[in-house]
Formats: sequence, C-alpha cells, structure tokens
Amino acid sequence: MMLNFIDRVGEWNPQLFRELKGRLKPLNVLLAVASSFLLQLVVFLYQLGQYPSEKYSLRGSYCNLWPALQQQETQLYQRQSQLTQQLSNYQRIKLSDQNIIPNLEAQIKDIDIKISELQTHLFKNLCPPNEINFQLWWRDHWEYIFIAFSVIFIFTLLVAGTYLLISDLAKEENKGTLNFLRLSPQSETSILTGKMLGVPSLIYLFVLTAIPLHFWAGKSANIASSYILGYYAILIGCCGFFYSAALLYGLVSRSFSSFQPWLGSGGVLLFLFMTMIIASNSPHHNDFNTPLAWFRFFSPWDISNYLFPNLFNRYRDSSLEQIQFFYLPIGKNVASLIGFYLLNYGICAYGVWAVIKRCFRNHQTTILSKTQSYVFMAFTQVMFLGFIMQKLDGRKGEIFAALIIINAALMLSLIFVISPIRQNIQDWARYRHQNQPKQPVWQDLVSGEKSPAILSVAVNLVIAATPLIIWVAIFPKDLSINNGEQGKALLALALSVAVMLIYASIAQLMLLMKNPKRYLWAVGSVATSVFLPLIVFSVLKIQPHQNPTPWLFSTVPWAAVEEATLGTMFMALLADLTVIALLNWRFNKQVQVLGESATKALLASR
Repeated sequence: MMLNFIDRVGEWNPQLFRELKGRLKPLNVLLAVASSFLLQLVVFLYQLGQYPSEKYSLRGSYCNLWPALQQQETQLYQRQSQLTQQLSNYQRIKLSDQNIIPNLEAQIKDIDIKISELQTHLFKNLCPPNEINFQLWWRDHWEYIFIAFSVIFIFTLLVAGTYLLISDLAKEENKGTLNFLRLSPQSETSILTGKMLGVPSLIYLFVLTAIPLHFWAGKSANIASSYILGYYAILIGCCGFFYSAALLYGLVSRSFSSFQPWLGSGGVLLFLFMTMIIASNSPHHNDFNTPLAWFRFFSPWDISNYLFPNLFNRYRDSSLEQIQFFYLPIGKNVASLIGFYLLNYGICAYGVWAVIKRCFRNHQTTILSKTQSYVFMAFTQVMFLGFIMQKLDGRKGEIFAALIIINAALMLSLIFVISPIRQNIQDWARYRHQNQPKQPVWQDLVSGEKSPAILSVAVNLVIAATPLIIWVAIFPKDLSINNGEQGKALLALALSVAVMLIYASIAQLMLLMKNPKRYLWAVGSVATSVFLPLIVFSVLKIQPHQNPTPWLFSTVPWAAVEEATLGTMFMALLADLTVIALLNWRFNKQVQVLGESATKALLASR
C-alpha cells in the first residue's frame, strides 16, 4: 500500500517521489513509529507516576481537606503576627499595666502550640483516599500531557525539520546533483515543494503518530476542539514559513559548507528559546507596542500560551487579548488572532518563495532584486507601524528610537543583499548600451539587475525614513519635540540617511575588488565604519553632551541632537554629502575602467 501511495505521488511530483522513495524504507518507518510510541509511553508513564497513592499528603493540591487546613494555618499565622506586633509595641512604650504583656505572651504561646499541633497533624497524617479529587487530577494531568507534546511538536518540527532541509541541500550541492535539478524541466516550485514535503517525511510520520494521543489528551483536559485545531493550523503555517526560509538559507549560504545545517537549525533553536523566555515573562500588553512585536508573530509561543494558559504556568495571557494592529483589535477573539498569524506566515512565505525562485536557477544573482527590496522595505514599515499605531502610554520616544535602530540594521543587511558582484557590474558597464529597449541610466540604476546599488539603497532609505519624517513633521508633540527642535530632528534623520549612503558606497567599492574574499572585506569595512568611531569615543570619553560634533559623523547622530546647533548639524550634513560624492566619483571611475578594459584589449590585439 505504501508503494502504491509513493507511485501515485510520483505522478504528481517527481521530486517528492524521489525523496519519499529514499526515506520511507521499512526500517526507517519502523524506527520513526516506534520512537514516537516510545515517547508517548514515557510521557504517559511519567505523569502516571505522580498518581495520588495511599500516602498522598494532606498538603497535596488534590486533597479536598487541604483548602480548609490551609485557611486555618493562614489565620493562625496572621493572629500570631498581630499579637507579636502588639507585644512589641507595649514593650516599647513600657506599659505600666503589667497584666497586658503576660496576657499577650500567653496568647502567643497558645497560638504557637496550635500551629505546632497543626504542623504535626499535616506532617504525620495523610489525605484519606475518599477525600482525593481524582477527577481533577486526571484532568490536570491530561493537560500536562497535552502541553508536553505541544512543546515537543514545536521543537521537533522546526529545529529538526530545518536541519534536515539545509543538510539535504548542502549534500546535493557537494555531490553536484543540485545542478542537475536546476537543469531539469521541473519548475522551481515543484522541485523545492518536493524537498519541503519529502525531506522531513520521517519527522512528519513521528508527529502524526503522536497526534491521536495529543488530541485525546486535549479533549480529556476539557480544551475546546477549535483551540486544538487552531494550534495545528498555527503549527502548519509556522512550519511552512520556517521550511521556506531554510530552503532559501540552504541556497544562498554555500560558503559555510558543512556548518550550514548547524548554523541554520541552531539559529532556529536560539530564536525559539528567546521567544519562549519573552512569552513567559511578558504579562503586559505594552510589550507588543514596539516594532519588535512583529518578530514575535513568527514564533508560536505567544499564541500557544494564549490558547493553553497553563503552557507557562500562568493565567491566560492578556497581552495578546489587548493587542491592536493599526488600532484594529485583532486580539479580541481567537479567530482574528489566528487569522493574523496565518496571514503573516502566508505573506512572508510567499515573499521567501519569490526570492527562492530568483536564486535557484542563477546563483550568481543578488538575493533580492532592486524592485523586491523596495517591496520588502515597504512591507516591513507597514508591519512596524501597524504595531506602533496603538495606545502607547507615553513610550513614543523609546519606540521612535527603536524604529530607527531596527531600520538601520535592516538597511545595513540590505546593502549586501542587493549589491551585485564585480562580474555583474563589469557586464553592465560593458554591455549596457546594447540593451534593447534602451532606458535612461537612472532607471537602470533603480531597477536594473546588474547595475550598481547606490541609487537603490537611497530609494530604500527614503522608504524607511518616510514614516519617521512624517512623524517628526506632523506629530512632534508625540515625541516631546518643541518647534525649535523640529528642524534638528529632521536634520538628524538626514544625517542618518547620509551615513547609511556612505556605508553603501564603501561596501560597493569593496565589492569591486579582485580579491576573492571581497565580501569579507566589504563586511569588515562597513563594520569598522560603524563600530570604530563609537569605540574611540568610549575610550577617549568623548560624551555627546560635552562635545557633540564628532557624534554627528557617527552611526548615532541622534545622541548629539540636543547639544548641537542647527549650523553645526547642517555643516556635518554637507560634509557627509561631500564624502558620498567623492566615494561615488571613485566608484564611477572604477566602473568606467571595468567597462573599457575589454574594448582596449581588442584594440590592442588589432
């Protein structure tokens, strides 16, 4: 029956047929199913080992007598504390009536005797079997089993699945078989969908074997079926996004060789751990009032904690219930919240697949085209602003600063993602005039495949800066900016944009080197330009409030806005523009040399 199923799959997707045929061998299937059943047995027996026996303590949470005894114990301790405080007060004022103090001491001694008797009773006596709430125990422990498997599913599918996908692509690349797949008549979607469905097939089998117990445990714990199905939908959407990202990472990270799968799956594991810690320590809805909130929607922990409150031993997380997106209350009901998660996974996975299709056939191209980079930057700004546009409770200044830092990090990454390699720029410089139909140079620089990325970086900077400029220009009071400081804030934004253009120009110059390690040189040069000034300022103790001028030329000109004058900031901007002009003049000279070298060689040969 399994062979017939695989044959039918082969008619629909040959790559999936290849993957399933190589992995769903009898021994592999037996091991996957057996390990799944063994894990289920271990988890069930572990929970069953805590079953209340004849020696169940009176202090046990399932003993019906414990609430009354606990209340009695609390009352005794409260009475003891009150009497002790009264005795201390009377002793301090040296009360003349000596009958009160002995009376209080006698009462305290009596309370101590009762507490001792109660402690002895709790220690020596056990809860009667007829007073143990077995029904509540079974409900709670079915819930523990359900939550245990919910966590296991997330780690197994995301970490192990990404490892297998990246490892498989690395092996295909090393063997040279990936080039055969690139040359096959199958579409990129068909090939890589087959990979995504087939490579982790044994993990799917492992999880599917445990699904019946997981669902039964949830129902036995009185968890609504809609919540359980919602969890499954989130898990499928999360796997779709992470597996798509794993395929893209495997295609573009060939230089890491055998470390590819460890780096990729290790990054996923670190992300899951970090977001799990954040989800278990963020009881306030204000934690979602920052641009960083969007990244938490790629992790399944927050929504899992929302659906199953005991996931982190807490009550239902109220932060997701109050979250808004452009003032829309998406957290008011489960359907809208799950829908937002799935929509986010779907849009991002679609974008990743667009990049995968671009990189699969031609590994010499940039990861993102210039047009795709504009869409990416605009989409990120919409998502950031969506979470910012809600009740901020006086934290707008902090959120504004966070948005600047996140956008700066995105831009630094985007510089290397859209900058073409030396050979592509050389081809563009030599053969651009042969392109049909001809288009203006500026248009080619904005959207061309092999043209330099300086102008494209500038366009992305404008997209990223536009929301900030509008915020400063129209709503300065939200940021505690006075009318006199509004010009400074806009100039600081302009300085940030200019500094990013300097970094982009440096990176593009480094990428024109003949050195095969030019990407490392480019990254090192930009990293030095970013961090070296800050290190120097720290060593020399140059503070922005004492000497603001040097800080205007750093990565964080905002630090010197309050102390610097408008004239100083304007001169700093002119200096940055001059540096940008000189770097691009040098870059254009090198491009011209690259473009003319072939012609000169032909003329010399004649």
